Amino acid sequence: MTELDQTRSHIEAVWRIESARLIAALSRMVRDVGFAEELAQDALVAALEKWPDTGVPDKPGAWLMTTAKNRAIDKFRRDERLADRTAQLAHQIASTTTGGFADATDDIGDDLLSLIFTACHPVLPTPAKVAMTLRVVGGLTTNEIARAFMVPESTVAQRIVRAKRTLAKAEVPFEIPQAEEIPQRLTSVLEVLYLIFNEGYSATAGDDLLRPELCHDAIRMARILAQVAPDYAEAHGLLALLELQGSRFSARVTAAGEPVLLADQDRTRWDRMLIRRGLAALAKAESLSEEPGVYTLQAAIAACHARAVTVADTDWRRIAAIYDRLVTIAPTPVVELNRAVAVSQAYGPRAGLDIVDALAATNLMSTYHLLPAVRGDLLARLDRAEEARDAFRLAASLTDNQAEQRLLHARAAAVRG
Repeated sequence: MTELDQTRSHIEAVWRIESARLIAALSRMVRDVGFAEELAQDALVAALEKWPDTGVPDKPGAWLMTTAKNRAIDKFRRDERLADRTAQLAHQIASTTTGGFADATDDIGDDLLSLIFTACHPVLPTPAKVAMTLRVVGGLTTNEIARAFMVPESTVAQRIVRAKRTLAKAEVPFEIPQAEEIPQRLTSVLEVLYLIFNEGYSATAGDDLLRPELCHDAIRMARILAQVAPDYAEAHGLLALLELQGSRFSARVTAAGEPVLLADQDRTRWDRMLIRRGLAALAKAESLSEEPGVYTLQAAIAACHARAVTVADTDWRRIAAIYDRLVTIAPTPVVELNRAVAVSQAYGPRAGLDIVDALAATNLMSTYHLLPAVRGDLLARLDRAEEARDAFRLAASLTDNQAEQRLLHARAAAVRG
């Protein structure tokens, strides 16, 4: 790697670390997330132009902040109507130029929390929330987001532009919501991070089962959220869930990229550091609320798997009991399907199949490939071979992920009887 390549790599790393805090602080100053993101991008361009010659400064975050605020002043000075804003920013620059990055902002935690709530504001549709969050909180480029979700770059760019316009048109304030609004608004934030992680953990389309970069970004943003919203149990519950699920990452696929079922995974390859972090986050979540939420309960289920040294050690009755609680607060078909799996492991395949067949009768999951996949497994365990093969083939026809298709066809072929 050349010296120029090393510098560019260093700049990219700095951007991933500093961009969210930079945009958050700028948003507080200019009261416009879209404009703040443009200023941050201008500062990044300046860094790409200058740092290869001058070297990366000792305090790169402070350099980016000062550069961005100088760009803001230049733009405001071209608009005489904003003279007062210019004076305000000029005063801020004078007081923060020589300090470190932390010195350049008054309340970086509040700024970041405000940025997260703004990027996930209910006025935006879910695809726009995801794109905005990855862009302004995750620090990903438009191209990186497009590649991660396998959509055209122009589509992502349009989503981000429209999201900025929508936020501006709705005059969404850059602030932490009022106390009574936070639980509902936090639900939207958690949902976005959960969606990002799940797309990386089990890709909906393409040839690869996993997209590790999305999972890593979701975990990183969940850590930020837990740090800046330390009193909210579900923020820690989501972090626990993502870290515990993420701990299995390297064991979920073979060297050739083929999926490995949970029961067949080499548990020595599970990331013990992530498991420890996940269990600590779960303990924090449980200490903050006597009534665990959706993510905390899912994390408790993941913890049962993480604590089991072998498949045989798994406490399936406890998992089934947790699913019984989960389905009462999140009565969705997906939760009910997962409960069927746990019940089948705890009380036998017939009990699980009854739940699956009842779900199938509702037609709510007629296009969801995991329903016939689970049904195929249960039928195979009941020695109903031909029905099991048909179920696996149906499941393969319902997924666009080629790795999952290959696995499901292989499972159909492996059914004996």
